[in-house]
Amino acid sequence: MDTVDNQSKNYRQFWEQQERILLAPYATFAADAQRAEPGEKCTIRTEFQRDRDRITHSDAFRRLKNKTQVFLDPVNDHQRTRLTHTLEVTQIARTIARCLRLNEDLAESIGLGHDLGHTPFGHSGENVLNRLCSTGFKHAEQSVRVAQMLHLNLTKQVIDGIANHTGTDMAHTLEGKVIKYADRIAYLNHDIDDAIRVGVLQLEQLPSSALRTLGRGHSERIDTMVKAILECSAGKPVVTMRADVEEEMMKLRSFMFENVYYKVSGNIHNERAEQVITGLYNYYMEYGIPEHLTAYDAYNFSTMNAAEKDFANHHERVVVDFIAGMTDAYATRAFEKISRKTMEPLRVIKNL
Repeated sequence: MDTVDNQSKNYRQFWEQQERILLAPYATFAADAQRAEPGEKCTIRTEFQRDRDRITHSDAFRRLKNKTQVFLDPVNDHQRTRLTHTLEVTQIARTIARCLRLNEDLAESIGLGHDLGHTPFGHSGENVLNRLCSTGFKHAEQSVRVAQMLHLNLTKQVIDGIANHTGTDMAHTLEGKVIKYADRIAYLNHDIDDAIRVGVLQLEQLPSSALRTLGRGHSERIDTMVKAILECSAGKPVVTMRADVEEEMMKLRSFMFENVYYKVSGNIHNERAEQVITGLYNYYMEYGIPEHLTAYDAYNFSTMNAAEKDFANHHERVVVDFIAGMTDAYATRAFEKISRKTMEPLRVIKNL
C-alpha cells in the first residue's frame, strides 16, 4: 500500500485515494466535494476536514458554549449547553458513519456546524424570533446563513447537511441523513438526563414501553438506537432505523415535548426569551444597531458581492442576525443596557 511519504508530501491526495478503497461506494468522497468558491486545495487536509477546521475556529462555534440547550441558568456544571449538545451529536454521528463506511469527516463537519445559527435561550428564543421576524426564523436556515456571512466557504455537501438536519427536509448525502438521526438520539437522551438532574422529570415517568425497548440508562438507550441504525443500514445505500426502535424513539420524543420542552418553554424560558428578545428587537428596529456593532461577527461588507450587500443591508435582517448571534448572557446584558434608557427593568426569573 502506498504511504504518505511517497505521495510527494501531498497528504490530501493520499487520503482521497484511501477513501476510494475504504469507504462504501455510496459514501460521499472528499475528492468530489464542491465549493461555491473553489480556490486552491490544501495539501494536508481533505475538503471536508477543512470545513471541520473552519467551523471549529469560528466565533459562532465558540459562542455555543454560552447558549441554552433546554434549561436556562444551569444550577450545576453538568447540564448541557448548545456546544456540548453539538459535540454529542458529532460523536454519535462519527460512530455511525464509521461503522457504515461513510465519510466520517463529512459527518463530523455537518455535526459541528448544524447549530451555528441557534438563538440565545434555546428553542424558546427561536420561537420568539420566528414570531417577530416578518420572514420567519428557523435555526437550520440561520446556521447556513451564519456560515455564509462568516465567509467560511463550506462545501455544498456540508451546507446541505446543515440546512436539512431537522424537520421533514432530507439531506442529499447519507452522511447528512446520519446527522438527522444523531441529533435526535443526542438531544432526547441528554435532555432526559438534564431534566432528571433539575427535578423536572423522574425516570419512571418515561413511557414504560420505551424503557423496555430502548433501555433505562443514558448509555444503554444510545447504544440501542445506534445499533438499530447499523442493523438496518449496513451494506446498503440508506440510513434507516429498525422499526420497533424508531417507534419507541418517536414515542419518547412526543413525551419529552409534552412533559419537558413545552413545560419549560411555557414558563421560565418563554418569559425570559419573550421579554429580552422582544425588547431587543423592538429597540433595534426603532433606533438601529450601534455602528460599531454592525460588523458583529458577520458583516464584512468589503468582501460581499452586490446581492449579499442588498440582503445584509435590509434593516430587519441585520437586527435578526445580530440578536440570533448573541449568547444568553450577552442578550441579557444588552437588554439591561437599553432598559436603563427606556426604564423597563428586566424581571427577575427564578431558576428551576
